[in-house]
Amino acid sequence: MKESSHIPIIDANQLITNLHKESKSFIAFTTKVHSNFHINRIEDYMKIVDFPTQSDIVPRRISVYSFFFLTKGRSIRSKGLDSYDFGENTFFFLPAYQITTHQEICFGSEGYYCHFDMELLNVDYKTKDLINEFTFLEFNANPIVMIDEEAKIRIIPLLERLIQEYKAGENCRFDILRMYLITVFTELKIFVGSSKPNISNSAFLITEQYKKYLSQYIYEKQKTTDYAEMMAISPNHLNKCVKMTLGKSAHDLLKEMLLLEAKFLLKQSDLNISEIAYKIGRNEISDFGRFFKAQTGMTPSEYRLTKLM
Repeated sequence: MKESSHIPIIDANQLITNLHKESKSFIAFTTKVHSNFHINRIEDYMKIVDFPTQSDIVPRRISVYSFFFLTKGRSIRSKGLDSYDFGENTFFFLPAYQITTHQEICFGSEGYYCHFDMELLNVDYKTKDLINEFTFLEFNANPIVMIDEEAKIRIIPLLERLIQEYKAGENCRFDILRMYLITVFTELKIFVGSSKPNISNSAFLITEQYKKYLSQYIYEKQKTTDYAEMMAISPNHLNKCVKMTLGKSAHDLLKEMLLLEAKFLLKQSDLNISEIAYKIGRNEISDFGRFFKAQTGMTPSEYRLTKLM
């Protein structure tokens, strides 16, 4: 397969390159350490970047894990098909390779942004063990972890210590980064249960599993019957569960995922329109054009060229 046909993934180095392009004077956080770890204060970021940036607001998929912790203000971020509106004392976790957008952040917001390659932690832990221990890192987990004031008092010095070590640049000690990052995660564990949605019925659980499979297999499977078969339930039961939980059909949800992937490929890849149509199961470019315009009001070409500010 030629390089241009690959599904694009933004790695940590590309993230910092994008920040260079979009910032007014970004100079503080660029070191080789960035390929494994990055942390900054949200208020520092907002001083040098006119938010929202184009790379924030369009769908993207990155190769590192990240979290966004608000100590003040409000933000709206997406994980896959779901958007989350959250305020102060809240962590938002995003696993690697999940499609996301950062749709909004209020002026005057404060807090911390951090991303890290799992290899940083794999020196002492296996990825599977880490995800079992810290469930907010799991691909389909609820990304929101809300903490109390006492925990914030304990956690902020840990994040500040991470910033201090990160700014050491070439002299940064990775064992310090690992230790403090794991300590932050450990402080959050007791809040995971209280942050989960208070829904546990079978329809909700089936819908969540369906969304997880859509995120993982949308390029290979583009019929609701395929997913029902994977889940060992009937297509009618799958549709009933999604309808009961979300007020929309299983097919509607599949179309939303296809549209999200199409937007992602249009903005983040160099695939031509015909190649993108094929990847989302539209063999005819005219069929893809009709599908995309019906959902967005724009043709794929118009969307690709339009800045979404």
